[in-house]
Amino acid sequence: MRLLTTLAALLLAVPLFTTPLFTAPASADTPPPPSTGDSPSDAPVPGLLPAGVNDWSCRSRSRPVPLILVHGTFANALDNWFATVPALRKAGHCVYAFNYGGKPHGFFQGTGDITVSARQLAAFVQEVKSKTGAEKVDLVGHSQGGMMPRYYLKYLGGAEHVRHLVGIAPSNDGTNLWGLTKLAKWFGIVDLTSHVCYSCYQQVRGSDFLTELNAGGQTVPGVEYTVIATKYDEIVTPYRSQFLTGDNVNNVLLQDVCRLSIAEHAAIVASPVTHRIIANALAPENERKRVRCLS
Repeated sequence: MRLLTTLAALLLAVPLFTTPLFTAPASADTPPPPSTGDSPSDAPVPGLLPAGVNDWSCRSRSRPVPLILVHGTFANALDNWFATVPALRKAGHCVYAFNYGGKPHGFFQGTGDITVSARQLAAFVQEVKSKTGAEKVDLVGHSQGGMMPRYYLKYLGGAEHVRHLVGIAPSNDGTNLWGLTKLAKWFGIVDLTSHVCYSCYQQVRGSDFLTELNAGGQTVPGVEYTVIATKYDEIVTPYRSQFLTGDNVNNVLLQDVCRLSIAEHAAIVASPVTHRIIANALAPENERKRVRCLS
């Protein structure tokens, strides 16, 4: 399953350079609208889920805030979080997950318009709050899943429903894939990404979506933010572009916590060190401690 996760993450780069050149786009800055074959829905997408999530009877005295996992591009809740759920449940959390940005029961999710995906997240947050009676939730997202909730927080009223957002290798400022996206633009290929993966186009650095998202500040008042990045990230590059600015932000480089870690974009989400950083960030302030390689 880890191999599938790695392949899914690498596919984020593939459409930029392998999509056939069907027609020349009208503008290099404005892609054609996404073509999904279905009308986008604001409801979460039925699909694969890891064991141990969405137990609506779960209540935790030590960790009373429900924790929602948000998968990344071309991933789904199962292959993105199968290794993470047991660790977070062991830390005392009630864990919830959903699928978004794809077709019902499709293996590859997270490819649709990010603004629609944010509304699907909003719907799931409301479902979790309604069924658990919680006032707020915590969000933990990987890649696009660490960035997309920021749209929900900033533009869809999510700030009043969320306590903490943890982004793992998030595409907060997009990616240049070592500068290759510039080359793709020169050849007129990048716009065609929208035929296969509209969210991929939106995650290219400098896109209209990211310009809007980051305008006027990257964070909103009342929400805590934690970003976990790895210097070996080969998908969201340069890796320091993942970090946020703001008084309520804690940016963590995985190798500053554990120099031995060689986790890259996909493996970081399955790293036990990452799991401990997440658990520590979401713990009450008086229970937080320094995270190390093995403890």
